[in-house]
Amino acid sequence: MDRLMPVAERVGALLKRRGDKVAVAESSAGGLISAALLAVAGASAYYQGGVVVYTRLSRNLLLELSDKDLASVAPNSVGMAALMAGAVQARFGTVWGLAETGAAGPGGNRYGHPAGRACFAVAGPMPLSLQIDTGVDDRVENMWLFAAKGLEVFEAALAG
Repeated sequence: MDRLMPVAERVGALLKRRGDKVAVAESSAGGLISAALLAVAGASAYYQGGVVVYTRLSRNLLLELSDKDLASVAPNSVGMAALMAGAVQARFGTVWGLAETGAAGPGGNRYGHPAGRACFAVAGPMPLSLQIDTGVDDRVENMWLFAAKGLEVFEAALAG
């Protein structure tokens, strides 16, 4: 967790200063983004909630995204991340929604994306999205890298 704390603390400070709340939807980061945000003292001032939506079923149930909604964007894409960010923002009634979807590995996913591909999106006053390829095949390392990049993307949106 130590590797995520510097950016999580900066994000927490920005959110507190603004008086804004965030909700998080994660896939391949597996809850590490939420864990980092919650590890910051005073997180209750800004963290409204989060979900790990690793499957279509979890996206249906927890984000209330229909199969039609999900079919409208490619899997593991910035479009999917944006759909998830908007859904978690609406579902939790927050100023900000942050979402991550990725292929942690080892090996690629069933959609043909390589291990290390992740997409991020921020819904809110300063929408932002990004796709990365880490070039790493290690599942656990990618989870940490995805969480770090998700927090960095969110920090950029908050600072923008």
